This record gives sequence, structure tokens and C-alpha cells, in this order.
Amino acid sequence: MFQGFIDQDSAIPVAATAIQDVLFERGLYWASGRSGVVNLVAAHKWFNLAALKGRTDAIAHRREVAEQMSESDIAAAQREARAWMSTN
Repeated sequence: MFQGFIDQDSAIPVAATAIQDVLFERGLYWASGRSGVVNLVAAHKWFNLAALKGRTDAIAHRREVAEQMSESDIAAAQREARAWMSTN
């Protein structure tokens, strides 16, 4: 249990770019295989979402991942991204 003190006067809000950074990081996670498994569908999905949220460098990463994917895998990634957007 937290026993500390939070100074509300010096607290700053989460940056507006935080969500796009988190989405981009998820793309890197799956593209790089940090979990021990490379999942290009998941990487494409997260890079796509980061790009939609304004992270411009995610576009190049998404393109690079897509070059290694089949058309059906790209379609699956796009479906997953749309599903995520509809629930979040």
C-alpha cells in the first residue's frame, strides 16, 4: 500500500503525445521480438494506431513491417486496429 505523499501543486498532466508513444512502443515490442516472438501482425497494428494518433515516424515502421507481410496478414492487422479503435 502506498504510504507516501503526492504533491498535487507540482503534478503535471500526462502529455497529449503519451498515448501515441505507448502505441509506438508496442509496435517496436512486437517488431523486434523482445518477448522472444516476432509478431508482424501485432507490430503493424500498433504502428498503424500510433500513426493514426499522430506519431509520424510510425508510418515508416508500419511500411517496413508490411513489406514482410502477406496481404492477408496486413488485412488481419487492419481489422485488429479497427477493432481496437472501436473499443478504446
